[in-house]
Amino acid sequence: MPELNQEPETPMSSATAPRKMSRRNMLMIFGIALNAVAGVLFAVPVVGYIFGPARRKEMKKELAWITLGPLTQFPEGQTRLATYRNPFVRPWDGDTGNIPCWVRRISADKLQVFAINCAHLGCPVRWYPQSGLFMCPCHGGAYYADGSRASGPPPRGLFEYDYKLEAGQLWIKAGQVPTLASPPSQACADQPKRCACA
Repeated sequence: MPELNQEPETPMSSATAPRKMSRRNMLMIFGIALNAVAGVLFAVPVVGYIFGPARRKEMKKELAWITLGPLTQFPEGQTRLATYRNPFVRPWDGDTGNIPCWVRRISADKLQVFAINCAHLGCPVRWYPQSGLFMCPCHGGAYYADGSRASGPPPRGLFEYDYKLEAGQLWIKAGQVPTLASPPSQACADQPKRCACA
């Protein structure tokens, strides 16, 4: 038997009742958020590609002269390995920002500074003084002491850095080395004697 003093239950107003989200709405919001994240991740390289040429022009202006050390470190008639710090490193680059190169001193003021990378696929070449050759361990490419191609698959000689001598120091223009993507005819047009082409 119902009590007479009991107040009738009033339904909650729609403003105070918590709304339940349906599974469909939750998955829709999740899908939209996931698509937004994917869109941003896709846009980053596209924006980089669009603004890349401007950055390359800026980098060309900033090509840095970097010292490899005193000239006394490179005796006449010898080829030695040297290392410099890439001028365009980021804090997270660590040891990969250290770039090796080969320095060949021909006479008191005449040198050649070679990029360490083979002109074939970029493997690091080694200098063998016994044979007077630079050898690539990857595919058997060989280069003479002057950097010109001796044999194997490389299409040309080793790439060279521009250099200068100041106050007993050897300086190289670092930050950009010609590659097969920029043919030697363009990369070395201003300094044809400096390119050790085959």
